[in-house]
Amino acid sequence: HMLLKRNGAQYHVEIVDGPLVNRHRPSVDVLFRSVARFAGRNALGVIMTGMGDDGARGLKEMREAGAATIAQDEASCVVFGMPREAIKLGAVEQVLPLSQIAAALVAGEH
Repeated sequence: HMLLKRNGAQYHVEIVDGPLVNRHRPSVDVLFRSVARFAGRNALGVIMTGMGDDGARGLKEMREAGAATIAQDEASCVVFGMPREAIKLGAVEQVLPLSQIAAALVAGEH
């Protein structure tokens, strides 16, 4: 699993072995939960095309910690599973087509 860690004002990434989470290793939920914990409102989460629900609960934790959150819209997804589940949980502030996500990140429209 990939985790975000913080040491003072510095962030770093840690790779750890661990049990499957949501049937996955690495798990998006594990990463997003660590981002919620260590970066909180200083973070921005984006969930994009993918099967299943991995990442939805972690993205919700990010949003609850003050992070901005975006999901890819159904029309531009190959598989809408992961974004759909995050939207259903209330984890997403904005739903955007793939073609608009990068511009929204750069422009700070979140």
